[in-house]
Amino acid sequence: MKITVISFDYFGFDNYIVQDLQKKGFECNHIDFSKYYYKYSSFFEKVYNFFLKTITQKNLKKIKTEQYILNQLKNIGKQDAILVIRPDRISKNTHLHIKQYTNRYIAYLYDSSNRFPIKNLLNGLFDDIFTFDRDDAAKYNINFLSNYIYMNKKPFAENIITKNKIFMIASIDERIELWNLIADYCFKEKIDTEFIGVGNPKSKKVHHKIECTNENLYFDGIISKLEDANVFLDLIRDNQNGLSFRIFEAIAMNKKVITSNKSVVKYPFYNANNFLVIDKNNINSIKSFLEKPYIPLDDKVYHEFTISNWNSKVFKL
Repeated sequence: MKITVISFDYFGFDNYIVQDLQKKGFECNHIDFSKYYYKYSSFFEKVYNFFLKTITQKNLKKIKTEQYILNQLKNIGKQDAILVIRPDRISKNTHLHIKQYTNRYIAYLYDSSNRFPIKNLLNGLFDDIFTFDRDDAAKYNINFLSNYIYMNKKPFAENIITKNKIFMIASIDERIELWNLIADYCFKEKIDTEFIGVGNPKSKKVHHKIECTNENLYFDGIISKLEDANVFLDLIRDNQNGLSFRIFEAIAMNKKVITSNKSVVKYPFYNANNFLVIDKNNINSIKSFLEKPYIPLDDKVYHEFTISNWNSKVFKL
């Protein structure tokens, strides 16, 4: 079976899909167009692109990126299945060209349609569409499928006593109001935290316990911070209910989670000892939550959310 994954793999999560498929023995390619960088050939081309965007709403960089995707696919050849992640980044015309290279064309959406409109993708373009957002699945009658555990499972060390430490890294955006309240509570209660806000602190009022940086930190840069903490703070953006990868990292690493995502209670791995749903009205419940023992997850439920099982569902393996 020949499979190609096409994605804007900015954080590197999509490559785990490819690696798992290759381990299963499938011929799998990854066209990661986040790695493609178009450089203007001249100042005049840059000016041309400005007028192109202004007058026609077309973008030369996007046109060249889509040409790159099609050229890569031409070299790879006909596929049994092609999965596109973040299909909203690709024009309908290019999607139609991509579809000619496969027997089964699949899309996966790991963001809400409130942030990235998907109505233009719903007119029979794809053979299957999956989304991590329950509301979108119901609204558009498409398949619900959460994100996945991409890490190897860490052994649960029940007898190791660790100091409670809460970790979060996120952009400085609309979440900062709740984040500030949590940071202030933890500061007053002397709860150890490591909070990293990515972005310009001048754009929002940021609590002094939140360290600010302009540098994006990816998994390799924060793995030691994740391991050092035993509680992850997961604050979601407005109008989101799909689960972030931080939830699944916590499950793999046997960590507890404080999250503003109310939908977490609908999942079979939810346990009140391991997950605290937070809002501005119950911040003072953090301390008692930290005192609860972590409850290891049942292996059967754990497997349901592994990348191996995710691939089996998407590609009907």
